[in-house]
Amino acid sequence: MINQQILEIDSLSVNFGGLKALSNVSLNLNSGEILGLIGPNGAGKTTLFNALSGFVTPASGNLKLFGEQIEWPRADQLVKLGIARTLQGVGLFPDLTVLENVMLGADIGARTGLIRAALGLSHRDESALAQKSQTMLERVYAGHLGERRADTLSYPDTKRVAIARALVSDPKILLLDEPAGGLGGQDIAWLNGLIRNITSSCAVVLVEHHMDVVMSVCNRIYVLNFGEVIASGSPDQVRNNPDVVTAYLGSGANNS
Repeated sequence: MINQQILEIDSLSVNFGGLKALSNVSLNLNSGEILGLIGPNGAGKTTLFNALSGFVTPASGNLKLFGEQIEWPRADQLVKLGIARTLQGVGLFPDLTVLENVMLGADIGARTGLIRAALGLSHRDESALAQKSQTMLERVYAGHLGERRADTLSYPDTKRVAIARALVSDPKILLLDEPAGGLGGQDIAWLNGLIRNITSSCAVVLVEHHMDVVMSVCNRIYVLNFGEVIASGSPDQVRNNPDVVTAYLGSGANNS
């Protein structure tokens, strides 16, 4: 159910040297909402994700989270702030099992194969996290993969595992970075259903080039071009906006 505003970005700008990657970008997100970010390659979508995820430092801009103005986060603060993110490249640890990869999602800063040492867990806590991680795998229809090594998975299955890993920290906001990339029709249908289901527990911000996914699942969409928001609104409003058609949709992005 969409009700209260939980995220507000105001006048965000990011510079890389002399290049302005984002210029005065403002947007908001409501609880229970699926918000889409679209635009041509280089429009600034991933840069916005990186600023929100603590991977780049904004030149200016304000951030409100759950009604409170906060400093732009560091990557190691995301879990405590109630934010989780998937990556375009999935980013699984190949020599760990699927279950171990999902367990590491409890702390995005953990970077070791020793789960208990990485997360500072007792034996009891480790067992509880393993059970919870298995539940997240079942939620994404990957419960049978838990004991498999990550490097034996098909590409669609790595996408499922990456989403399960993001969900294990019980985020209030989930950032999905091109989850449909490289997927075929049957897997995209599964993805659409999963994204809708996720909103029962958290809001979603979706960066995606696959327009069928965006137009199917998003409640609202922001369109970026050359680092600026050029349009926002419902899928129908964005689809019929002449500026969007000229900058993006008319370029063949529907099929990408």
